[in-house]
Amino acid sequence: MVAGILQGLTGEGETMIASVVRLAVEATIHDGQLEAFRAVAQAMSAGSAAEPGTLGYEWFFSADGKQCRLLETYVDADAVLAHFTGPVVGQLVPQLMPLCTMDRFEIYGDPGPKVREMATLFGAKFFNYWTGINR
Repeated sequence: MVAGILQGLTGEGETMIASVVRLAVEATIHDGQLEAFRAVAQAMSAGSAAEPGTLGYEWFFSADGKQCRLLETYVDADAVLAHFTGPVVGQLVPQLMPLCTMDRFEIYGDPGPKVREMATLFGAKFFNYWTGINR
């Protein structure tokens, strides 16, 4: 049994984990903009839910509503590219940006060259996958 688990971690399962791309975005919401921010964030979630390669799109707010974290998970680089070239990023991100200050933008895994180029314009930092487990 242990051999089967270990094989799964170093075989095909490892390849699947390595192809997954995650994004972490931290933002400070401008005073008086929380409700507008939440409305755009809700639309972004709905749009992302319609993207077949989006595995997760989760928003978190601090207790005072001033800080926000968005955690995104995509099946692979092609799914990230579809997101970055689709309506969520093209239409809704420009609506969100005047409502907040982006404090941190990190990409975990290989998002592909086009997304890497696009995300660099937003100050993204990139972290290459090394190893791990994901259940």
